[in-house]
Amino acid sequence: MTAARRAGVAAVLAGTLWFGWGGAPEAQQGTALAQQGRRTYRIAVLNEAWSANHPSVEGLRAGLNEWGLEDGRDVTFDIRFTEGNREIMPAKAAELIERRPDLIFTSGDAAIKAAYEANPKIPIVFTLVGEAVIRRLHVLGSDLLGNTTGVLSLNIKLAPKRLEILKTLVPSLRRVRAIYPAGDATALAALQGAQEVAGRLKLEVVGQPVFTAEDVRRALDAIGPGDGLLVPDNDSLDLPSTILETSIRARVPAVFPTALWVGHGGFVSYGPDYHAQGLQAARLVAKILRGARPKDLPVEGADRIDLTVNLKTAALLGVSVPRKVLLRADRIQR
Repeated sequence: MTAARRAGVAAVLAGTLWFGWGGAPEAQQGTALAQQGRRTYRIAVLNEAWSANHPSVEGLRAGLNEWGLEDGRDVTFDIRFTEGNREIMPAKAAELIERRPDLIFTSGDAAIKAAYEANPKIPIVFTLVGEAVIRRLHVLGSDLLGNTTGVLSLNIKLAPKRLEILKTLVPSLRRVRAIYPAGDATALAALQGAQEVAGRLKLEVVGQPVFTAEDVRRALDAIGPGDGLLVPDNDSLDLPSTILETSIRARVPAVFPTALWVGHGGFVSYGPDYHAQGLQAARLVAKILRGARPKDLPVEGADRIDLTVNLKTAALLGVSVPRKVLLRADRIQR
């Protein structure tokens, strides 16, 4: 891990929130933790995914197993997902609380809010959450940060870099559209970050908040020559999938927040891997299940940021990927 990724402090709240970084020696403590007393812990899982096996959840399972907490023996999972529908998130959270979990694992901005409002006393470990959301949720109550920890996606900080990568790959770009769910604090902050560097890149960045699937359709219908797309990092309104389909069909370059979508045919991505975030969060979950207090476990930034390029999609778009990008890429889809 680079020294930059281990950088110390991020002032995310009215006070200062320290980002911790886990390492291999600490992970070796897993077996010892499991031997401190055998019991089965119930983990509730809440997210906007379209299936139970979201990569962050699979990463969590794998990570807990490395810590000596085996699925079905030491831990069980109650999973609720909303297929991108934020309106039913509170009801799904309530269902999970009725099962009396030991801990709630969330992915996405809406899930952490719903989990906290359903029961603020149960520890929460989050993933796929932006820095702006932690600031915003602080107003819910003083107990939130004391009973919550997790892994930040860093999407706000990464948005300008995504824009730069897209412009490097497609120098003819004149305008980039950022279609995002209305009210999404992280997506709005990421948009603002992208707009701050747009002038230097000779780009116009247009934000388009959407409320409904019809809004999404109209926003995508407005795409014209010279346009690109900046994709948000959540499943509300099935946005990433819909944008992916449009990008391929209309041959419009889009930059995604994670390699998951490049694996499904997306052009390029720059951001944290979902599975890796689950693996990283597993250390925090294991410690809490063994008695640690969430407030004593610093919130962490995602410790794996990948650049992924799909060469087949690049060819479809008529893009010749520069050698300097290929050399920097962590993954190349051929």
